[in-house]
Amino acid sequence: MMLALRVNHKGLAVRKIAKPASDQEALIRVLLSGICNTDLEIARGYAGFKGTIGHEFVGVVEESPDQKLVGKRVVGEINAGCGKCALCLAGDPRHCSNRTVLGIVGRDGAHAEFLRLPVENLLPVPTKISDEHAVFAEPLAAACGILERVKISSTDRVAVIGDGKLGLLSAQVVSLKGAHVLLVGKHDSKLRIARNRGIETTTPPGTLNRNRTFDVVIEASGAAPGFELALNLLRPKGRLVLKSTFNAATTIDAARIVVDEISIIGSRCGRFKPALDLLAKGAVDVNSLISEQYSLSDGIRAMERAGARGVLKVLLRPSNVRMSGVSARN
Repeated sequence: MMLALRVNHKGLAVRKIAKPASDQEALIRVLLSGICNTDLEIARGYAGFKGTIGHEFVGVVEESPDQKLVGKRVVGEINAGCGKCALCLAGDPRHCSNRTVLGIVGRDGAHAEFLRLPVENLLPVPTKISDEHAVFAEPLAAACGILERVKISSTDRVAVIGDGKLGLLSAQVVSLKGAHVLLVGKHDSKLRIARNRGIETTTPPGTLNRNRTFDVVIEASGAAPGFELALNLLRPKGRLVLKSTFNAATTIDAARIVVDEISIIGSRCGRFKPALDLLAKGAVDVNSLISEQYSLSDGIRAMERAGARGVLKVLLRPSNVRMSGVSARN
């Protein structure tokens, strides 16, 4: 048996459930998992998921069809494809129509003592990357995924809307391309993290709302006003990258998009290797994004804190895993 943070028709609870069987996949003992906004939305009923939530983790392989992985510390890409369609055979199951997604679609997730994933989803974590940093591989990969969807050069002016975890990571990743980056947010304590990395920041006063000089705008707030602000910042023929899903209906001025010839680009999951490379180099600051750490057994309280105003990343650890470097709440 093992502990897991579960959601069902009755709500959210930490429960004892059966330890997963490997079933020709790798069995991973979780060292740390990270709570993200998707977890909070799933707990509120998003996507109708029932089961163990969580998709950000670092762990140790306990069992595996590939014996070379046993004992290795790993992170894992969250989309598990069918292995048979053209997308999977090409090595990219992120849009496989029959995929499961860790803690989101059809597959129990990472807020547990153990999880399982296909061997091909796993990437060993370099020794120099701590557990507390490795757990950021998934959200950092999502930020790196922007560069898969849109080419950004050193001559581009880029605005990132939203000073949450995803906005902060996206601003840091894009700034590494040499582009001029402006992070637009509402919380000085969060914006300070970006400023410490040499990124310009601002809050959205009226004068910014019509500053149509940006080549690329990355919308990472997940709020409907962010879409309108993005259009106000983009130059004609600019590119709008939608990095987070909106949690409410969004009115779109289609005529304006057509007249200004704006390109709208969706961006979801990224590949993990570029993220691990950045973590190994210390090229991004993830440490400043960690707010608190809780025991998995106190997962309900951890979720409440993760949804509180001003809180960034909340980490969960199984009770038998020793903490390092981050204060804990129990």
